Amino acid sequence: MSNHLPVVPVSVPLGRLPAFDDKDRLHAVIEATAGSRNKLKFVSGTGVLELHTMLPLGTSFPYAFGFVPSTLGEDGDPLDVMVFLDEQVPPGVVVPCRLVGVILATQTKDGALMRNDRLLAVADKSHMYRRVKELADIDREVLQEIELFFQFYNAQKGEEFTPLGRHGAKRAKALVAKGMRVFAKGVE
Repeated sequence: MSNHLPVVPVSVPLGRLPAFDDKDRLHAVIEATAGSRNKLKFVSGTGVLELHTMLPLGTSFPYAFGFVPSTLGEDGDPLDVMVFLDEQVPPGVVVPCRLVGVILATQTKDGALMRNDRLLAVADKSHMYRRVKELADIDREVLQEIELFFQFYNAQKGEEFTPLGRHGAKRAKALVAKGMRVFAKGVE
């Protein structure tokens, strides 16, 4: 007879995973894959990804897009993150990333103006983007196209997205830390 208790797996809902792993890699939960017109949204009450938006014909997400678990932004949703990775993964997959920067932005939502920044991260296992260590390693035109994409994406929903500036990993990590504190206050 064994003296060991059986190992029972513990299920952690996607929205409550830690924002960073033990190697200080950002967790990104994918909600839209590059090349897809579909944007899913994590529903915290049920723990599922639900179809939220479909982009018009001829348009798609330029890179994988998702959220950082255990964070909350000014819009009441988890912080948004765009992920550079070599091959797409299905929505709901958690991708460990290195945070390289952020596009600071405001967005209108239900007529109210609020901050809704876009974190930029590189999949830790990426080969194609392995040399991207900081924001300056991403071509300025690519960053401008990402900003234009979010302006168009929000306009389709009758909202306005206004980029305010671009900053590196230090500012991005500070925003994640703030989002974690806001989330923790709501959980208490």
